[in-house]
This record gives sequence, C-alpha cells and structure tokens, in this order.
Amino acid sequence: MLAALLCTGCSSSGPSASTGASSSPPAVTSGAAPASTQASSRSQPSPAQRVLGLPPTRSRIVPGYVLIADRDNGRLIVVAPDKRVVWSFPRPGDLRPGQTFADPDDAFWTPGYRAISVNEEFNQQIALVAPRRGRLTWTYGRAAVAGSAPGQLSNPDDAYQLRNGQVMVADIRNCRVVWIAPGRGIVRSLGTAGDCTHDPPRSLSSPNGDTPLPGGGVLVTEIGGWVDRFDGRGRLMWTVRTPFSYPSDAQLLPNGRILVAAFQTPGAVDILTRTGRVVWSYGSGTGTGMLDRPSLAVRWPNGLIAVTDDWHHRVVVIDPRSRRIVWQYGHLGVPGSAPGYLNKPDGLDLLPAAPAPDAGATP
Repeated sequence: MLAALLCTGCSSSGPSASTGASSSPPAVTSGAAPASTQASSRSQPSPAQRVLGLPPTRSRIVPGYVLIADRDNGRLIVVAPDKRVVWSFPRPGDLRPGQTFADPDDAFWTPGYRAISVNEEFNQQIALVAPRRGRLTWTYGRAAVAGSAPGQLSNPDDAYQLRNGQVMVADIRNCRVVWIAPGRGIVRSLGTAGDCTHDPPRSLSSPNGDTPLPGGGVLVTEIGGWVDRFDGRGRLMWTVRTPFSYPSDAQLLPNGRILVAAFQTPGAVDILTRTGRVVWSYGSGTGTGMLDRPSLAVRWPNGLIAVTDDWHHRVVVIDPRSRRIVWQYGHLGVPGSAPGYLNKPDGLDLLPAAPAPDAGATP
C-alpha cells in the first residue's frame, strides 16, 4: 500500500479485544460429521499441517493461522490463534549472498499453499518464498531501483502467483497491472506505463490492488476511488465509484458485493453493491475501535472480517454483526518487533488448519 496519493495531476465500532531479477520458481461448523467424512478428514492433512507441520486449531474466531506481512519490521510471520509466532522469515541464514528482502507489503499463499508470494513495495521487487526451506526461490524487479523498463517495477503491490505459474502484480507508479511469466518477463498488462488516467482497460489510476478471480478475471482497485472488474480476457465488466478517494485492495464477495478498505484516518471498511451503495460499514472516529489507514480487509470462511490496521500497528478481526473487534494481534498505536508487536503490518492471509482438498489460496 502506497502511503501517499500518487500520480499528482492524474486523472460503527466498538471496543478492542485484548492485544496480544529473474529465475524460475517451482511452478465453524458444529455437529458430528458422518463416519466416512471423519475418516477422510483424518487421512488428509490440513494446509497448516502439510506446509508447516502445524496442528489443528479450535478457535471459532481465527480458523487457522494468520500470515502477516510486517512491513516496517522487514519480516513475514505466521501467528496462531493464541498469538504465538510459529514461523518467521527471514531468519538468520535464510537469505543467500546477493539476495535482499525489505518492506514486505503484502503476502499471499500461492495455489496449493506451496509458497508465499510477496511484494516488497519500497524495495521495488516481488518474490516467492518457500516456507519450509525458508528461501527466496524467485524474484522479479531490480532491488531498490524503480522503473518501467524490462525487469523493473515501481512500487509493486499485491503480487499473486496464479495456477499457470505466472505472477500478477499491481505496478502502482507505472499505472498498470502486469502478468509476469518466470523466465520470460511481462507477458500481459492492463493499463499503460506513464498514463495514469482512469480509463480502463486502456489506462488505470495508480492501481494498488489486483485480486484474482475465478476464470482468470481480476478485481482492480485504483487510487482515486474506483474498483474495476475485468474478465479473463481483460475486458472491462464494470466499474464502481467508491465513497472515498483512497480505496485499497478490494475483494469480491460470493454474492457479488465488494469488500474494500478506506486507507484514511479515521479508516473504514465498507461493503458496496455494484452501483456503489454502501450496505455495511465499520468505522469510528474515536476510541480503541478506530482504524488508522487500514489497507486490506478480507472475509474469512466463518464470516468474520480480518483487517490490517496499518498505522495502528495491529491486525484485527471484526464481527460484522456486532461491529466489534473480537481479536487482535499487535498493540494499538505502539510499533515494535517483540512477540505480540507489529510495525505497520500491511498484508495478511489465512492458512487453514482444518483438513481440506489441495485447492490453493487463490484462483
């Protein structure tokens, strides 16, 4: 998430809960289940067990383990529902000579939970991390050098590896979304480098989100106040004007509505219809429930909404019915790197701890 509005000239809450350059990559329910289902579940390890050897969890609030991109601490961590850190990257020795890893802004599990895709927004690089080995297996971009030439990015945001092995990323300052084939470079794009007007698909206004959708589509979030849906062939399906000028990382809900964070102070999280009507909102101007420049809101399988409250240095989980924070990791307004603390966390993703098919985290 870019912390200031880019491309100049281009066209209720409740109290908080307790704190607590390029090489190829490796392409709450209740009740007893039928005996056949129980047997099948026992024979299939959960993604958390398969990827990191982690046991099942029993939390009704956090249905697994939470991957957090702790940007200003320069690390990725995985946190259990009881707020223990059970994995981190990089640890001493994880980076090889010549490798860099800085400013991890978002992090997502790749299809099959085999790796983690990361955008290092201010390091001008995207990467894939092998969680078990603790290694960078692929990078694209020239570390610490912004640009639009082949092999370069400018403030990349939301890097997702897709099922075909390509990596899609919103290239904010270049005002485009690009698809990168490892070993080949950019093979497709929406928008045009250097043209930052809102005229999709020809041009985009500083896109900061590119959520992949089934069928190869993508939901693009533009700084300036738009969310655009494109089909798998890059054709614009619709555009929604958001009620705030700095939307961030919009998500498409199963019913077709849009969940989006307002990167502002006080911050907000809204659910919109395709006409832009607000049908649900969380936001407060005061108190411990107030958000400060949240950059990502996602709805978990249990219906709760997880949010990165970036400038309050915490990740929170909101019950949409009560509009109350029911879980958080980090301390309100207090940055730090000790256990229980974060420093401008900008991204999160859930690692499920219940047995599931090898379906992957993204389309």
